[in-house]
Amino acid sequence: MSQNFKNSFTKNQFLKIKTIFRSFPVILFILKWLFISIIIGTLVGSASAGFLISLEWSTAIRESHFWLIYLLPFGGLAVGILYLYKGQDVEAGNNLLINNIHEPKEIIPLKMAPFVYVGTIVTHLFGGSAGREGTALQMAGAISDQLTKPFRLNNEERKMLLIAAIAAGFGSVFGTPLAGAVFGLEVFLIGKIKYNAVFPAFTSAVLADIVTRMWNAHHTQYQIVDIPKVTALHILYSILAGIIFGICAVSFSRTIHFSSIQYKKHIKWAPMRPFAGGIIIVILVLLLGTTRYIGLGVPVIVESFEKTLPEYDFALKMIFTIITLAAGFKGGEVTPLFFIGAALGNTLSLFIPLPMSLLAGMGFAAVFAGATNTPLACTIMAMELFGSECGIYAAIACIVSYLVSGHNSIYSKQIIGDAKIKELNSDSNKTIHQIHEQRIIQKNTNKKSCKDSVYK
Repeated sequence: MSQNFKNSFTKNQFLKIKTIFRSFPVILFILKWLFISIIIGTLVGSASAGFLISLEWSTAIRESHFWLIYLLPFGGLAVGILYLYKGQDVEAGNNLLINNIHEPKEIIPLKMAPFVYVGTIVTHLFGGSAGREGTALQMAGAISDQLTKPFRLNNEERKMLLIAAIAAGFGSVFGTPLAGAVFGLEVFLIGKIKYNAVFPAFTSAVLADIVTRMWNAHHTQYQIVDIPKVTALHILYSILAGIIFGICAVSFSRTIHFSSIQYKKHIKWAPMRPFAGGIIIVILVLLLGTTRYIGLGVPVIVESFEKTLPEYDFALKMIFTIITLAAGFKGGEVTPLFFIGAALGNTLSLFIPLPMSLLAGMGFAAVFAGATNTPLACTIMAMELFGSECGIYAAIACIVSYLVSGHNSIYSKQIIGDAKIKELNSDSNKTIHQIHEQRIIQKNTNKKSCKDSVYK
């Protein structure tokens, strides 16, 4: 009798729980994605911590041994050979992640993580100009996508998984979990946000950041010392700065794509491209007599908030970074974009009457916003890094830069969800790459028309 009662009681309790889940399916959704996010946060946060510590080590070694710069071409050659013979299926990097969010295909190979890690450490150890976000995102995506099969995720859920992975990678490597979450939601589809991935993105980003800090990985601290009261005139100055930051962003995006095409056009064997790019970087370093523009460039970023920099710093960093990354060296564009934006903002303080550190902070976020089409994430990032007081100025600069940059991006697989302005509605649902190809065709057509009219 007692045993029957227990079985009946257990069965009734199970039915009640089942009824609750059916009545409130969001509870099951939260529990499921909380569990997955804990795994993502732990794995990605640990990977980001290891990567950040390795970057500090490689940078310290390079700075104390100048002769390592001479090995940059050979390091590039070795990584090029590695990717040519063993890593062609993961060479697309961040664009592979974005493409899999749009059109889920095969699971991203786990080897993407160690390949991009080794490639990036080689870049920084020997003196290339690159960042770290690309590596963090690729490591996060490759590691997290391995959870797809164990959890039997369908295509829609896999999209959410990859968004959460990107959020965790970005948030943990920069110490900005809120910005990381929004970046993951914002980066793959311009003008639209996938709201069913909000919970996984935010949870994964926050947990990954906590784990990275638990490993005592270092994040650079920046400070805007003077934030003036918001006035109509200051808003106009911020818009002007945002326009300049946007022009800088589109210049970077277009030039790096153009340079990559030129490398491929003139150097057929892929490993020779980073070899050639490495030689150019070595020559530039020797000609300028400084290593100021190689590596991450974090010391110069910090300087941009504290003192007046040479007016050409942002341009030289842009040149070094484009030569490095277009050649095929591994790393990211974002930290160099921070350098370029902060240095440009520092220079703008010479003729825009806003505080130097404020303009540096605005440029830090806004050039990145224009180059990646992520104005919301970059505004939040500025507030996380510099304090919420700069929010209005950062938002104006990021939004204006985003608009001015048009349909250009460092990520060629981004798709235009909603056009930035109605005159560009014809670009909707196309990738940045497709739009770029159309521009080339239109340019060639116009040239042909001009020639024909001349002959007539």
